[in-house]
Amino acid sequence: MEKKHTSSSYEQELQEVKEGLLQSGALVEEAIGKAVKSLVDGDTELAHAVISGDRRVDEIDIDIEERCIRLLALRQPAATDLRFIATAIKVNGHLERIGDMAVNIAERVVLLNDLPRIKPYVDIPRMADIARKMIRDSLDALVRQDLDLANRVRREDEKVDQLEDQITRELITFMMEDPRRIHPALLIMQVAKNIERISDHAEGIAHMVVFLITGRIVRHARSMGEEAP
Repeated sequence: MEKKHTSSSYEQELQEVKEGLLQSGALVEEAIGKAVKSLVDGDTELAHAVISGDRRVDEIDIDIEERCIRLLALRQPAATDLRFIATAIKVNGHLERIGDMAVNIAERVVLLNDLPRIKPYVDIPRMADIARKMIRDSLDALVRQDLDLANRVRREDEKVDQLEDQITRELITFMMEDPRRIHPALLIMQVAKNIERISDHAEGIAHMVVFLITGRIVRHARSMGEEAP
């Protein structure tokens, strides 16, 4: 039998950690959407808003980390609760890094909006839509403790990788045809790379959900040839 705390204040503290993760997830998902919209629309003001808005994500990151440390130190959680707190710490770190990636995209957009557009932005928004859904679904899987959903998120990362490869190949062709396109092409590649890294972090959240539910660490399972639980 697992030992569980019965204190209502303790349960409230765990709930506040969960709510903080969901709030951070909503903010970073929104930031990605705005960063990509600022690229497609050529809206530099919106890009600057994404950059300045990252402060709130950082504040939540610190608050969640402090709450988790306090829970570990004062409540001495065991079994499922301990695993949840370990998961929350890792998920919190992934979300903070996703926020940083959204800022990186917005910073490239500020530069790109001052340059001639070399191609329609079609695949970038497609990448971003997949990555945003991965974030949303991974956190939904966390709240519902849905193993099947977490594993579906883990598989979605390949779609983002394929789109990034496609964009990179196209931009390399542009650069070879016209050296004047090199600078904007490199900036677009950096935007695509940041979205790809966002999807990696979303996959990392899904890995932690699998750990929360099963106790298995699966982030290296693919490279080790292991089956998903």
